[in-house]
Amino acid sequence: QVQLVDSGGGLVQPGGSLRLSCTASRITFNIYTFAWYRQAPGKERELVASITSGGKINYAGSVEGRFTISRDSTKNAVYLQMTSLKPEDTAVYYCNANAGFYNDYWGQGTQVTVSS
Repeated sequence: QVQLVDSGGGLVQPGGSLRLSCTASRITFNIYTFAWYRQAPGKERELVASITSGGKINYAGSVEGRFTISRDSTKNAVYLQMTSLKPEDTAVYYCNANAGFYNDYWGQGTQVTVSS
């Protein structure tokens, strides 16, 4: 069974940085599109950033210029470098791996809290 493990969340002050990691196992890593989603309390889950198997990247407008998504096939890992964090970035962040309708997997989520 495919497994995604999300890590790297925590409490950070506004303006600070965090790096989230998603480690994938039992997966043909290079064929998947990976994405980071987030869900704040009382809100729907939203797409933050995605990276295709070919390296095409997309960002939500609210994070463009502050967040960077990357993938490392040698480690079966995907990262989200987050800088200039704002209180409105507070959410549970989830990694997603997708290679079609029957190949869609989620990590367990990692909490990011931006507060002074």
